[in-house]
Amino acid sequence: MRRNDLSSQFSEEDIDRMTVLAVDDLTHRLADQVFDVPVPGPRDGSPEPAGGDGAGDPGEAVAGSLARLRILMHLNRAVERQARTEAEQAARAGAGYPQLGDAWYITRQGARRRWPGLVFTATPPRAPYPRKRAGTPP
Repeated sequence: MRRNDLSSQFSEEDIDRMTVLAVDDLTHRLADQVFDVPVPGPRDGSPEPAGGDGAGDPGEAVAGSLARLRILMHLNRAVERQARTEAEQAARAGAGYPQLGDAWYITRQGARRRWPGLVFTATPPRAPYPRKRAGTPP
């Protein structure tokens, strides 16, 4: 499958690493701000070691993980809404399903299923003219 023509000085792996770190940081900050529970945990996108270092209350670790999980659910919904908005804006600006799919790293058909009804052809397709069968009057 052809990939998009968006140029960047960063590789896809670099972009992935950057977004993981940004989401991890945002998740921690929102959980700290929203919930009235301690939200300890790593801030580098990596899982906590099993058993931890012996410090901290296991109940706090569970509460912190659940608080971050709740925030991630809200972030997931927000990302879906924002992706829909950006796809709509791109379609209004002239992008077709092939370009939308390339940007999301899915096929044209995948983009059409993900965002149905965003892109229409300029003129609707016409039905073929009926053919006359031999022996029928004109």
